Amino acid sequence: MNIHAIRAIYLFEMARTWRTLLQSIVAPVISTALYFVVFGSAIGSRMTDIDGVAYGAFIVPGLIMLSLLTQSISNASFGIYFPKFTGTIYELLSAPISAVEITLAYVGAAATKSILLGLIILATAALFVPLRVEHPGFMLLFLVLTSVTFSLFGFIIGIWAEGFEKLQIVPLLVVTPLTFLGGSFYSISMLPPFWQKVTLFNPVVYLVSGFRWSFFGQSDVGVAVSLAMTVAIMIACIAAIAWIFRTGWRIKN
Repeated sequence: MNIHAIRAIYLFEMARTWRTLLQSIVAPVISTALYFVVFGSAIGSRMTDIDGVAYGAFIVPGLIMLSLLTQSISNASFGIYFPKFTGTIYELLSAPISAVEITLAYVGAAATKSILLGLIILATAALFVPLRVEHPGFMLLFLVLTSVTFSLFGFIIGIWAEGFEKLQIVPLLVVTPLTFLGGSFYSISMLPPFWQKVTLFNPVVYLVSGFRWSFFGQSDVGVAVSLAMTVAIMIACIAAIAWIFRTGWRIKN
């Protein structure tokens, strides 16, 4: 394995993050902090507890997951799309580096940014709401798995996209609505029975539920099911990327 090539791409992508610190880190943290102020402090103080958890604290895992999903996709998709846009992708493909190494470098950098962002948002949330993490090991596990999984998904979007506007279609029109409807701001047990069953078809429900369990020890679905769903999505993304590199789809266009 070409470790030097992986390291070079990884460090280049991380350096871009530090050059655009306001956009990459500060802006998402401020946006999420506004949710804590409005929903956690202002509205949350007037709402009843959910399963014994204050509403302001209850929404923290969902808000972290919302930022995690969107930023993982955004970081990975832009990272691989920009070389396509500038034409340097052909230099990368002709270099002595395999498809696996390219994926590891770009996805690794995107996941690192997302994990860092998630931890910063978690620390920020503690300033606004009373927070506890009952299972820190599982919290970190879900944080890493989710970041890697949706960085892989973003990598696919970056290869598929033919313009900058297409980079935003899936995050804005698919991922964000699924996250809002996936129990980020409420427990799905509060829904009518029919809609509870419908909501279970939303894969984000399992991510948010498992992540919330790591904080408060309670979830809408079993933690094992949540973990299995996260791994299943990751495997599906890996299989899709393997197919893309094997066929050269969208890369040579």
